[in-house]
Amino acid sequence: MLESYAVIISLSSVLNIVLAYGCGQPAVPPQLSSRVVGGEDAVAHSWPWQISLQYSRSGSWSHTCGGTLIAPQWVLTAAHCISSSKTYRVVLGKQDLSEADEPGSVAVAVEKTIVHEKWNSILIINDIALVKLAEEVQETDTVRAACLPAAGKILSNNYPCYVTGWGRVRTNGPLADALQQALLPVVDYETCSKWDWWGSLVRDTMVCAGGDGIVSGCNGDSGGPLNCQRDDGVWEVEGIVSFGSGLKCNMKNKPTVFTRVSAYIDWINEVGVPSSCPLQVGHTTPALPEVSP
Repeated sequence: MLESYAVIISLSSVLNIVLAYGCGQPAVPPQLSSRVVGGEDAVAHSWPWQISLQYSRSGSWSHTCGGTLIAPQWVLTAAHCISSSKTYRVVLGKQDLSEADEPGSVAVAVEKTIVHEKWNSILIINDIALVKLAEEVQETDTVRAACLPAAGKILSNNYPCYVTGWGRVRTNGPLADALQQALLPVVDYETCSKWDWWGSLVRDTMVCAGGDGIVSGCNGDSGGPLNCQRDDGVWEVEGIVSFGSGLKCNMKNKPTVFTRVSAYIDWINEVGVPSSCPLQVGHTTPALPEVSP
């Protein structure tokens, strides 16, 4: 189909079409919930841009953070996930961390990590980093890139988004083996910055989601995506899991706080992530998500 378009539109437009079809559209639809529930197992490979950032420890690899594949050789994660003293790898196409040789998964070495130059671990601002893979990855049913939002995009209050990751299933509990997902409605900046919510800790370069006291991101989810669906069905990574309450993961009026990706589009491009370089597209047709009552 792309070939027929190519004769009447420019090459740059073709690249944009490929990119539009090559990001934010899983081959396997996520099972979406119409209500806020506790974290639940995600449908296998329904969030194909979710990655596991792992570090080498005593001859083995351990999950430390999540992240999002945004280009064939680039992963988006949180600055607080990166330590210059550690050796990392990225595992893509993963569903169950306890399964060593999971079909559809691939482990890729890391060429370099780039932490935002104004990352401040005390104020927890500019909590964003890029991971460049040692080699490009190809698109499959289990490995696909998420789309980036438009620069400056602000989500409306209560916009339904999903956090995904292998974080602890409860406060002080174990890490999850199977990839988890949870519906987290967006909390607007005006609300989230109130004194009895997060107050001045929240900046306008962040986005809050959740805060109902039932469900939230938790330790181990850090660096992972806040997945939000556009009206056309395409998924964008609107946030990067940054911080939450130190008292417990699902504290009321203390929503999970994410780095707002739309505030850093210029930085991402300046670092060198190609804006029109999609994964090599496979032969499967993306499926629309299903919504359960």
